[in-house]
Amino acid sequence: MKLRIVNVTVNTERPKELAKWWAAALGTEISKDWGEYVVVGDGESTGMSFQYVEGSIPGRVHVDLVSADAEATVGRLVEAGARRVGDHEAPGGAFTWTVLTDPDGNQFCVSSGE
Repeated sequence: MKLRIVNVTVNTERPKELAKWWAAALGTEISKDWGEYVVVGDGESTGMSFQYVEGSIPGRVHVDLVSADAEATVGRLVEAGARRVGDHEAPGGAFTWTVLTDPDGNQFCVSSGE
């Protein structure tokens, strides 16, 4: 039986706030809001969800994003409240990526390829 990833779920003490930030970052909208569980995405592709968990610790989720203009995207996300952690390059220079954190401290990457 084949499985499909529906959502990448982030545990947080502030699901609505973080969902709004990610919706803006991804250029999409909140599609479902059940208070303690909020979903971002169109339902056609993998989405992100944010669920209330008291005492949650950031960093238990890692999302990789690709952009045609990674540096401009990183700049836009930093302006919106992300924090730049570091820049990296794949062996042989195949592609580069930047590690950032969202306003809750969860790490994610923006790359120029793959």
